[in-house]
Amino acid sequence: MPAGEPPAAEPPIADQPAAEPLTPAASEQAERPASPAPQSEPVSPQHPGPLPGTATAFVDAGPRWGRKIAICAIVGIIFAIAAALAPRAWDFLLAKPGPLPEARVLVIPHGGSATVAQALQNAGVIDQPLVFRLAVWSSPGAGPLRAAEFAFPPHVSLSQVLSILRTARPVQHHLTIAEGLTAQQIAAVLARAEAATGQAAIPAEGSVLPQTYDYEYGADRAALQSRAQGAMARLVEVAWAGRAPGLPLATPKEAVILASIIERETALPSERAHVAAVYVNRLRLGMKLEADPTVAYGISGGSGLLEHPLTRADLRKDNPYNTYRNTGLPPGPICAPGRESIEAALHPAVSDDLYFVADGTGGHVFSHDFATHDAAVARWRALNAAPVKPN
Repeated sequence: MPAGEPPAAEPPIADQPAAEPLTPAASEQAERPASPAPQSEPVSPQHPGPLPGTATAFVDAGPRWGRKIAICAIVGIIFAIAAALAPRAWDFLLAKPGPLPEARVLVIPHGGSATVAQALQNAGVIDQPLVFRLAVWSSPGAGPLRAAEFAFPPHVSLSQVLSILRTARPVQHHLTIAEGLTAQQIAAVLARAEAATGQAAIPAEGSVLPQTYDYEYGADRAALQSRAQGAMARLVEVAWAGRAPGLPLATPKEAVILASIIERETALPSERAHVAAVYVNRLRLGMKLEADPTVAYGISGGSGLLEHPLTRADLRKDNPYNTYRNTGLPPGPICAPGRESIEAALHPAVSDDLYFVADGTGGHVFSHDFATHDAAVARWRALNAAPVKPN
């Protein structure tokens, strides 16, 4: 310390126990540096630390989780591929040729898709009814399946089958009513229409228009007859409105009556207007029509068919349709006249002829006076005379 300064007062020293001498072991421990104490990671109060043994469990589960992830990835890839290929596979099922070996007409019944599928399978049109039903179910916006008669081409695909059932025109059947048929004959024609159903009464004579009518399977015969009658009514209405002036016909019915006589008198279109002129001239003069077909209609009971040629005795029989005995038109038509005969009755040819007779070739010879007509009749009889057998 520096000289001249008094020594500083030292603080009192408390009594301390005397240090114990170190043993050799303790001395070694004292000389060995202390290892740092292990420090644990801070633990969040919301996420408590792992329990004893947890780390080991995670280590053991690692490989298993890897396998599961790999399997899920593979499955996902498979599903993705399937999803990508599904539309093409479905289109293939719908477009592939079907099992039907040749064209076939089939009546599709009423019912749901299961009923229709069964009918198609039974007929050999399809061989996968479940796929057909799925196709129907998956396309409701394309329209309903229709119960009708359809034509299926050979090897028709499911897609084509659906299109046919939804949009194709059903099979058309044809009912032909020929010109000159009587009401009884027309009723028989309707009864023979195999694709039609129900019954139809005998129509009024001359009320049906002869022509061909298309109809679908299951059509009602009475409805078909009503169509034919409606067609005749419309035709007569139009024809009557455009008739020639000055005709000795008071009503459209009288026009049909005259047309029915023309229809049965000649089958040659070129002769109809000339035949009409003969009868119009007779009506104007008040002469009897003397039309053989009216007599045949009356004595046949309306069938118009005779098993023998007309005889003089037939011409003398008294019935309303015998125009050899009664003046003017008969009380009603004797058949269903066609369009051309109706037009001829309302637009007769310009002629003063009053007679005609068959010429033996399918036509007729027309005459104005009786003498000329009588000569034509003699020629016709000579052509039809039975040949004389040699002795």
